[in-house]
Amino acid sequence: MRSSKAEIVRRVHAIPTIAYDDAKRLTSFSGLVLFFALFRSIGLLARLRRCFVHLGSGRVFGTARVVLQLIVHAILGFRRLRDRDYYADDPLVCRMLGVSKLPDVATISRTLADADGKSVVNLRGLLRDLVLERLAAIKLARVTIDFDGSVLSTSRRAEGAAVGYNPKRKGARSYYPLFAVVSQLGMFFDMLHRPGNVHDSRGAKEFIRECVDAVRDRLRRAVIEVRLDAAFFDERVLAQLEALRVEYAAAVPFLRFIGLRHLVDSRERWVRIDDEWSYFETKWRPKSWSSKRRVILVRRRQRTRRKGPLQLDLFEPVDFEFAYKAIVTNKTVTAATVVAFFNGRGLQEQVFGDAKQDAGLGYVPCKRLVPDQIYALSTMLAHNLGRELQLRAQPERRGTTPTRATVFVLRTLGTIRDQLVRRAGAITRPNGRLMLTVAAPPSARAEFDHLLEHLHAA
Repeated sequence: MRSSKAEIVRRVHAIPTIAYDDAKRLTSFSGLVLFFALFRSIGLLARLRRCFVHLGSGRVFGTARVVLQLIVHAILGFRRLRDRDYYADDPLVCRMLGVSKLPDVATISRTLADADGKSVVNLRGLLRDLVLERLAAIKLARVTIDFDGSVLSTSRRAEGAAVGYNPKRKGARSYYPLFAVVSQLGMFFDMLHRPGNVHDSRGAKEFIRECVDAVRDRLRRAVIEVRLDAAFFDERVLAQLEALRVEYAAAVPFLRFIGLRHLVDSRERWVRIDDEWSYFETKWRPKSWSSKRRVILVRRRQRTRRKGPLQLDLFEPVDFEFAYKAIVTNKTVTAATVVAFFNGRGLQEQVFGDAKQDAGLGYVPCKRLVPDQIYALSTMLAHNLGRELQLRAQPERRGTTPTRATVFVLRTLGTIRDQLVRRAGAITRPNGRLMLTVAAPPSARAEFDHLLEHLHAA
């Protein structure tokens, strides 16, 4: 039904007078009730308590409750610990944490400073367990793990930070943790925390084994696949993966090996994959290795601008040149399938980007190592829980793709925050029954009801 201009447009002159409520009944984050239901269904607070039980329980605000606040802090989109002042009186946040008032920044800092290395190990175990439970629930036939490092910069002299590889902030001190990401879920599986001046492969062999063993113990029938960049090109790493019966595809540092370059230079016939990609494969090993492995040499047709002055302004001529790379693998499928599989490895960069932008993973809040590790793990948990919230509603599942993209259509934590979490609401007790009244349009109401229905059923 069409409306006239007179029915729509009206003159507005007065600016409302502002009044303030004591905020005991009003919340700015009504959508947190969805995460509240999720936390209850997985018993998150109880599991966090088990991570820190060895620290004792002398504090009013236990370590588990403080870490739960850090997770909520990240879900709400805040980074600095001082930002807790912006939601300190929110009644729904307090109810989620089971407190009448939130701990202040000093209390959070002292509590995190009392944690130890065992706390970090236990929290990493909880992160892995939550992902493994989801993998077991959806019964994936193949589990693909991507291993890669990512820089966490800091402007302060944080314990364990060092000046190293940092493409965005050269010369800044940083951490350089090694992450394991489950490609089909877009979730963090584990993290090996390291200073910023180490090579990508530092500690990788043992870390990869721990992650593979954890998946194998829980999912004995699943095929485990691993994708690695050129920094992990080491015979000991590949031999370990073969001993663990893991399928892998790893980049070869092409320019380091003259033998590979000669093979490419002398090659006349390339097998075409499509208009962009072509390849040939061979059995090859570096001189220091004990055995040969399957190596696929790939070239990609790309356009490059012709340098120098142009004859005409009507068009811009381009030359077609090739970019080359080499992939070592123990997969027995066709070379085209291996190339597609390896090219999907860039999906973990999107996970890093989403977690840094939406959950504060890239922020280093403290000067001590263990609190910084716990903060990073809390942001990773927040990212994963944003995915788990959507998976609980049983979205439409996609088949396994050659690139191992996520098998579900999922939104980022930032999108969930903007669409659902940041909704004004009021907590009341009509006839003694606790009720949250949410200010939401019909589309948001339908999604609230849909998610809550599946969360309560779980």
